[in-house]
Amino acid sequence: MKRILLPAGGAILATGLLAAGLAGTATAAVPDWAYDTLAKDAPSAYAVAEFWTKVNGTTNNLAKATPYTWETKATPKLNAGGGYVADGKPGVVAPIGEEKKTAAKVKNVNLPKSIGKVFFVDADNNLKWCSATSIQGKYRNLVATAGHCVYDDGKDASVMDNWVFVPGYYQGKTPWGIYVGKTAYTHYDFANYEDYDKDFAFVTVYNGIQIGGGVKEVSYKEFQDYDGPKFEKAEEVKDFETYDKLTQKGYVGKVENVKASDEVGPDHKDATPVSIEVDKWTWEKVTGDVFAVKGNDVYKGNSKLGKHQWPAAGSKLASKVTDVTKSEYEAYKGLGYKATDGKGNYTITEYFVVKYTKNTESVKYVIFRHFISPIADVGRLGDNVGGQGFTWNQKPQQTVFVFGYPADAHPDGNKAYTGVTPKWTYGKTNAQKYVQAATKTEEHVGLKSSFTPGADGGPWLTKYSSAKRLGYVNGVTSLFGDQDANGRYDLITSPYFDGETAAIYTKAANVWSGSIVKK
Repeated sequence: MKRILLPAGGAILATGLLAAGLAGTATAAVPDWAYDTLAKDAPSAYAVAEFWTKVNGTTNNLAKATPYTWETKATPKLNAGGGYVADGKPGVVAPIGEEKKTAAKVKNVNLPKSIGKVFFVDADNNLKWCSATSIQGKYRNLVATAGHCVYDDGKDASVMDNWVFVPGYYQGKTPWGIYVGKTAYTHYDFANYEDYDKDFAFVTVYNGIQIGGGVKEVSYKEFQDYDGPKFEKAEEVKDFETYDKLTQKGYVGKVENVKASDEVGPDHKDATPVSIEVDKWTWEKVTGDVFAVKGNDVYKGNSKLGKHQWPAAGSKLASKVTDVTKSEYEAYKGLGYKATDGKGNYTITEYFVVKYTKNTESVKYVIFRHFISPIADVGRLGDNVGGQGFTWNQKPQQTVFVFGYPADAHPDGNKAYTGVTPKWTYGKTNAQKYVQAATKTEEHVGLKSSFTPGADGGPWLTKYSSAKRLGYVNGVTSLFGDQDANGRYDLITSPYFDGETAAIYTKAANVWSGSIVKK
């Protein structure tokens, strides 16, 4: 058991993470642990899930993400040292469904349902992914992965943005749903000192959801009242007569490209009342009452002016407020007023005034159709894909099966893996521990393997039953080494799971998360 201690009189720098535990000493029975919130509530989790899979099918950021890379890490070789030593008695927690059973012998290698990819946005705003697995927990809501797949080790260990777990991920598909991270737990030494001997994390996730299973067109009021994923689609119609019929049915409309030469007085024989979008400053300069338009009926307060009775040219019409995503907010370049409350809520307010125009070719009539995409709560992670067991303080030279999505090229440029489908590797871990100064690594467990980055965070499973697709997590892929300097990775390493790891796992495994879908 290694602890990083500050020199006498050294100052501790605040990282924004919350930590609890006993004072750090080389013999502390309970280690310091660190945690941070990923998505604090249901609206935040909605936004995270929608960020990765847009409901209108135009954007799928899951498919755009690339594997976590080691561009800034010097990992070609790790040095072998003495053997590692357990800090207590061995311990195990059974996989989901195997609490009172014994594991079967391995005959064939079937991939576990529990593995998948974690997706996140790093500190440089890049879309990235790593490997991970569902693991046993009291509320069946826990994911195990590498610490550097949750905390950005190069940016003061702040947590990654928009963190989700997708078990069974394949080419943009989410067969068992998207599980948004709620709270991340890791070791204090990784969160504060980037110590890769503690490069592991356990993340609680909300119930899984499926977005875009169906799209339903609704009225503008229903659209505004709906809290889930939704989108608006603008459609140009050929003439005012069509526009008039649709707005009378309740569609929201807008008239564009009105030139000064098209404007006429309300008594003109071809006068057509239209709502013209203006900026906030122009709208606020208009004096007098604000009128509301519903179809072609105009209201002043609660009083309807009469069929096709419109106010005078230049009168204010009611503004329109639309909830948008962060990316839509940043991309918007129109006349509307953009606002954010600093809590992840973004709106665009559009302002309109009355004009009268001739029905000329330059005028463009636009109506808006509004759609919602009902969200399905698919339940708890462990109920859907199971969860691996957990074990710690095991003896050296354990036989392990390692799963993950290797994707990057070898140092010599050879690309043996695509990262599209999960792979496996197995063997006995080495008796010696592995050391690397750059990552403060002093006691990693090593396994001969040609896995490349992308497999980061994938589970190391002991006593793996291929028939049951279950085993015990005894490590997670952390580093990659080229031990014979031939330009090919031939070693993967994991932190040694000891009593400190078990204490942090136990902390995370007893935290509830719940659903993000309103019942």
